[in-house]
Amino acid sequence: MAVVTRVILPEEDGATVRHILRAKLHFSSHAVSRLAHGGACMFVNGAAVHTPHVLRAGDVLAVETEDRRPPKTAVTPGNWPLPVLWEDEHLLLVDKPAGMTAHASNFLPDTPTVAGALAWSRGTDFIFHPVNRLDKGTTGLMAIAKSGYVHDLLRRQLHTERFRREYRAVCLGCPLPERGTVDAPIGRDEASAVARRVRADGAPAASHYEVLARGKGLSLLALRPETGRTHQLRVHMAFLGCPLAGDWLYGAEDPELIPRPALHSRRVTLDHPITGERVEVSAPLPEDMQALLRQRFPAGTEA
Repeated sequence: MAVVTRVILPEEDGATVRHILRAKLHFSSHAVSRLAHGGACMFVNGAAVHTPHVLRAGDVLAVETEDRRPPKTAVTPGNWPLPVLWEDEHLLLVDKPAGMTAHASNFLPDTPTVAGALAWSRGTDFIFHPVNRLDKGTTGLMAIAKSGYVHDLLRRQLHTERFRREYRAVCLGCPLPERGTVDAPIGRDEASAVARRVRADGAPAASHYEVLARGKGLSLLALRPETGRTHQLRVHMAFLGCPLAGDWLYGAEDPELIPRPALHSRRVTLDHPITGERVEVSAPLPEDMQALLRQRFPAGTEA
């Protein structure tokens, strides 16, 4: 059972459990309400308490953070490979393969899912809260919270320096200059049910890019999004005139080159929302992108 604890400070003497939950531990009002009606899940010095309980300096408040209610929608387990690269009692980081979505979709009922893979390995009662979602074709690191509380804390970090995401991509051509920032708003493309495009009335979106290597008609890039718009990196690279290799939606489909957009979530760096430690995890480049480097880039090119 995942637990968060706090020793009550002298200046907090007389505060209620509810106040500490909201003001110091940053539980949302919905989460506090859920705790208030969830039975014995809050303890002071080992004794169960309710949210109106008055705390004294030196008290140890312990709160169980695991969700007690089952998921609203049942998850179908699937025996799909999903490497776990980092884990503790509060969260885990997985290396998502291409062709896998976060959740099941009515449009793609037979598609492997991260939720299903974890239900297979952890049981159907495993609590699944994806923090940074990846497109079906994108590979690499996804952070997953094991409770709604940790998920909420991480979502607040997501587009700040406290939660940095770095990608590797292979694009057609080479953007000029070879290092820069695309600051271009993104909105829906009315001509498509799924596509986005740069448009003046879109939501703010910014992506940093750097060319790491140039090959035969291709470039290897490091990409870092500041925001999290749908298809943001793919849209921004196409906006520069250098769509990702294999991107059928924003560039040209080319299964012989690579059968998906050549985009990989390479590194995630975050402040652990409970312990405060800095967590940095990297995921190796998948085989299809490594093959591109071997075929089109100078020997020894690394991502």
